Amino acid sequence: MTTKKLQHFYIAEEQSIYLLSHKDATKLKQWVELCQQQLKQLGYQQVALLGKGAYGFVFSASKSVLKQFHGNVVFKFSRINLPQHVQDRLAEEADLQGQLHHPKIPKVIDYQKIKRQSILQMARAPGIDLEKLSHRIGPLPIELIISIALQLADILMYLRNPKNHVQQKPIVHGDIKPSNIVYDEATGEVQLIDWGSSVTAQLGVDKQSTSNNVMDLMSSDLQHSNARLGDVYFIGPEQLNGGLSSPRFDEQGLAATLYALASGQSCRYGVKVITPNSLGLPKMLAQVLTAMLSDDEQQREQAGDYFFNNVHSLRQLVLSKTPTQHLSPAKIPVWIKPKGEEIDTVVYGSRKSFLRESSDKEHLTDVDDAQLDKYYKNYLMGMGDNEKAFIAALSRLGNFPVVGGLAIRWEKDGVYIDSNLSLFDPSLKDSFESAVNNMISLAQGIFRIGVIKSCLFNARNTLHVERKKRDQPFIAHEDQFIPFDVSDVPELDDETRLHSYFEDGKDPDEYLYLPDVMMAVLARLNLIHHTGCIIFEVLPNHLKIHSYLRLLNHEKQAEFSQCLEELLALLPTISGLGISGFMKFPYKDTRFFEHISSLPERYYPKNPKVVEV
Repeated sequence: MTTKKLQHFYIAEEQSIYLLSHKDATKLKQWVELCQQQLKQLGYQQVALLGKGAYGFVFSASKSVLKQFHGNVVFKFSRINLPQHVQDRLAEEADLQGQLHHPKIPKVIDYQKIKRQSILQMARAPGIDLEKLSHRIGPLPIELIISIALQLADILMYLRNPKNHVQQKPIVHGDIKPSNIVYDEATGEVQLIDWGSSVTAQLGVDKQSTSNNVMDLMSSDLQHSNARLGDVYFIGPEQLNGGLSSPRFDEQGLAATLYALASGQSCRYGVKVITPNSLGLPKMLAQVLTAMLSDDEQQREQAGDYFFNNVHSLRQLVLSKTPTQHLSPAKIPVWIKPKGEEIDTVVYGSRKSFLRESSDKEHLTDVDDAQLDKYYKNYLMGMGDNEKAFIAALSRLGNFPVVGGLAIRWEKDGVYIDSNLSLFDPSLKDSFESAVNNMISLAQGIFRIGVIKSCLFNARNTLHVERKKRDQPFIAHEDQFIPFDVSDVPELDDETRLHSYFEDGKDPDEYLYLPDVMMAVLARLNLIHHTGCIIFEVLPNHLKIHSYLRLLNHEKQAEFSQCLEELLALLPTISGLGISGFMKFPYKDTRFFEHISSLPERYYPKNPKVVEV
């Protein structure tokens, strides 16, 4: 099935391929192409990279002879550059998932290990994962949330019943989140996928050991958890803090998932500001989720018990026949543009250190990357829940084809926001505006003094300049240039309202100091009326220039181009490592929002049929 070449599997850090060095991007493309070719040689068609995670890659494929799976399968490849004990997890995943027999859990077809490469083949769950659906439409309709809740409850009741399993112990999935639930829009059915964090439970729901006999009890290790971490955006406190594995873990994943889908967020942390009681859910479900996501462990467990003991009440709710979705226009301007070239949005945020209650500075300095927020979730540790939720909401904007910038300033009296956001897909307008409003609501719930600046740029426009040794200068190729757009209509300069690159002084979170000659060119560029950002990111042998620039004064086009050319010519003068970024708005148009502790309550109507009339 695989060749020796697969031995050289390599995957760089989790980020857009357009931010990788040429060498790393080439390796990744070659590896993906190799896997696809090998699957095609085995007679599979429509082979495609379906997704990637911390431990492996998943490819989808079809083969007409596999009729019991409707011909559709997935192949999960372990990352071969991981330690062997981590790679061995795929065998454990295959073993555990292979024991499960439930219509909402994909069936395992085969597991094999070729040289060092582990490969798991299983049936493909039909449909779209709920994170993608959430991204497409925003907060899911309430009726769909209840359907998902009932189906997940059915899966979890199967998993927690020891009689259903060979070991006579409950099974813990360990990583329930929207992207691990696949929804078939044709049938309304969901399937729970990605069993890479699954384990046999050490404790039951009653906190008693699941060991069945004296010998088992003596050999079991109840000092150490067998649990795997799961996604820190969705797992509960017990799992996050290394507690013994229990079905309670999946209760927490269920609650976090329903909350995130109902609110249109990508994590659980916003519950104190955007409360479950504010989402238009049926009051019973909203209150149960509030308790399941509370800080009090006893309250969480009581609410979990209540949820499973009262699933029948959820089934009997009278629901509207038409989907109930609550969407509001954006609280700040969002420019909707027609779909153009493909955009790989990256959200680069700076000045975030003030959101951290405690920090490990050296640990953070080790990661030099503009896409920090997108994959380096450990950055959130040391923040309060509202702060984590805000950063996650800011990062969610990067899932959309959007460019622009945000400057958010917290003062004693409230939050001041300057923004310039352009969305290049009208079909995503509702979802994007919902994501923007969530970010603003969470910002209103943060009571600190400080500033965050965030640039949103297209990674496809990132310039890469490489050198072989650190003591050599960075020299741009002759054909390289920093791209910029010209606005459709020229805008007149209004000196009193122009925004500057340099308004907020030196950024404390950035530690690359550009030479004076480059700063002088940036000062000239700053005087030309434009909007956008330019970010210099210097790694030992790799320089990236991220940018989104839009010229507003058409008369200065030649001068603008000249400044950008000079910046490239001056790259050899750069010394040191790190990031230095500059952002400019078209003009000042600050919006003010008062502080809030939480959004007002809003529930699903008791009789939705009356509302429909």
